[in-house]
Amino acid sequence: MTMSGLMPGASRFLPAAAFLLTLWIPQPAAAQFGSSIFGPPIPPAPIPSAPAEAAPTSPAINLAPPGGGVTSPNTASPVPPGTGPLQSAPVPPGQVPLALSARFGREPPAITGGLYWRVYADKPDANGVFTLVKEDKSASPTFMLPPGGYVVHVGFGLANAVRAVQLRTEPVREVFEITAGGLRVEGRVGDVRIPAGQVSFDVYKGSQFEPTDRRPIAQAVMAGDVVLLPEGTYYIVSNYGDANAVVRSDIRVHPGKLTDITVNHRAAIITLKLVSIAGGEALANTAWSVMTPSGDVIKESIGAFPRYILAEGDYRAIARNEGKVYEREFKVIAGVDGEVEVMTRQ
Repeated sequence: MTMSGLMPGASRFLPAAAFLLTLWIPQPAAAQFGSSIFGPPIPPAPIPSAPAEAAPTSPAINLAPPGGGVTSPNTASPVPPGTGPLQSAPVPPGQVPLALSARFGREPPAITGGLYWRVYADKPDANGVFTLVKEDKSASPTFMLPPGGYVVHVGFGLANAVRAVQLRTEPVREVFEITAGGLRVEGRVGDVRIPAGQVSFDVYKGSQFEPTDRRPIAQAVMAGDVVLLPEGTYYIVSNYGDANAVVRSDIRVHPGKLTDITVNHRAAIITLKLVSIAGGEALANTAWSVMTPSGDVIKESIGAFPRYILAEGDYRAIARNEGKVYEREFKVIAGVDGEVEVMTRQ
C-alpha cells in the first residue's frame, strides 16, 4: 500500500502522529478521557457520597489558593512553575532540559498538584511499542533528555493532554492547558448527612436526559472524595443503600474550580420483624421479600431483622417461615426510620 499527497519529509512524522492519534481516539467507558495505551485514568482522590435530588451545581469554589497557583485536593503546597531560569542545575553532556508545567486553560493559575507526567519516544521500537522514557508526579518537573523527538502525556485525574516535542540543543519549556475542575458530593436526608459507607456515586459524561447508552467514567465514589474531571456536563447516580433509594442529578464542572454538590434522598431505614405478638421476639430463619403495591420485588433476604434503605412510598412485606406466608402493607416516610412488625396472628 502506498501513500500519496504527503509533503517531502512528512513521512518521518507519521509514527508520532499515529501515536498522538491513538491517545485522542475516544475509548469506551472509563477510557473516555484517557488512552488505552495508558490504561484507564484513576482520580488522585476519591469522591464524596450523596443523597437524592441534588442541588444543581452549588457555587463553584476556586481551586487556586490566595496568592496564585492552583492545587488539587490532597496535594502538597503549591510551587508556581514557569518563572525564573529554566534550569539552575548543571546540564549533563549530551542532554537537553525539558521543563513542563500545566495550567487551567489559556490563562493562569497553574496546576500545582495531582499531575502525572510521562515522556515517550516518538518512534516505536522493533516490537512496535512506544518506549516510556521518563515519568514524574511533581507539578513542574524538568527532564534531562538526549536531543530527539518525544511525546509528552500529562494526566490530571480523568483529564489529560498530550503533545509531541522536539529537543535540539536549547532548553525547552512546555506549558500544557488542561481545562478541568474538581467535583465533590455529599448525601443528605433532609438536614441529616448520610454516614460514610451508606451512599456512593457513579459519574457519567453528559446529561441523564441524553439517549446515549453509557457506562460510568467513575464508579462507587464515596462521599467527601474529590474527582478531577474535564470541563463539561455530567450526571451523578447516587445510590443510598442497595435497594431502590437512587437519585440522578445533572451537574456542571468548571475549569480550575471545585464544585460541591449535595444530593437529597427521600428515603428511610426500615427494619422488618416477624412476631407472634406486638413487640414480641422476632422469629429466626424468615425469608423476606419487599414489594411495591404492583408486585415488583425491591429486595429479598433471609434473617430475623432484615434492614433496608427504601425510597419514600408504599410497600408490601412478605415473610415466609416454616412453610407459612405472612404479609403486611407499610409506608415509608422520608427521614423517618423505624421497625415494621409482621404478625403471625391476624
